[in-house]
Order: sequence, then structure tokens, then C-alpha cells
Amino acid sequence: MPRRDISVATCRGIKPLLHPAANQPTILVNKTTLKSIWAVLAGVLTVIIVTTAVDIVLHVLHFFPPMDQPINDAQALLASSYRLPISIAATYLTAWLAPDRPMRHAWILGFIGIALGLVGLVATWNLGLGPHWYPISLVVLAVPQCWVGGKLYELRSRQRAA
Repeated sequence: MPRRDISVATCRGIKPLLHPAANQPTILVNKTTLKSIWAVLAGVLTVIIVTTAVDIVLHVLHFFPPMDQPINDAQALLASSYRLPISIAATYLTAWLAPDRPMRHAWILGFIGIALGLVGLVATWNLGLGPHWYPISLVVLAVPQCWVGGKLYELRSRQRAA
């Protein structure tokens, strides 16, 4: 009986390639998809790397307590105050790198932010690392700040086109 391969590629009218060693279908990924993945990944990495770097600097400068001690409300507010523009800038970067539909990429980044924020919220809830409102705010603000970053990119790109 001949083998019948059904994959994402065949559903879209693209015949799957067979891996030469295993005779297994290989999913074709075009350049646009790779650019989309990179755009969102770049945004995620930017938020993680830049906010972590700022956190470390603030610990070293003693604006934040040592890593093993909780932050207070004022310090959590300070952390929120720099996380917001960093996230907006990272979303702008994602929209700029997106091969098409920049707002769609911004939304995706926002929903990834919700997912990562929920993981952080659940993982740290009972650890006494600071006020409970802080991780909740990270989850709640993920999509709105990404919307702002995407809209800023759209407005800026319209101004350039005009």
C-alpha cells in the first residue's frame, strides 16, 4: 500500500519534501515565516535581556535590595516604570522587523507576554519577592503596551510614506 503523507504543507498545496535518510516529510518554511518568527523572537529577547540588565544595574547601585530580599511597592513601581517603555520599544522593533502585518506581530508578542507573565506570576506568587500587584500588572499590561508599540510603528511608517 502506498504511503500517504498529510501535512501542513500538503494542505496548502505544497508537496512535502521527504527527508532522505528517514523518508519522513519535512515541513517547508518560507522566508516570510522565518522573518515573522525572528521578529517576534527579537522582541521577546529584547524585553528579557534589557529588563534583566536594568534590574542588575539597579541591584548593583543599591536602588533594589540584594537579590535574596523582596522589593517594596516603590521599587516595584520603579521596575514597572522602565519595563513599560522597554516593552513598547521591543514591540516597535518587532513591528519593524515583521515582513508584513506589523500589528499582528505586535499582538502575538503581547500574547506571549501574557503567557510568560502568567508563568512568572504562578512561579513566584508564594515566594515573597515583592508586592503581589507587580506580577499581576506584568500580565495585565502585556497586550496594551504591545498595542502601543505596534501603533507607534504604524503611525511612524505612515508618516514616512506621506
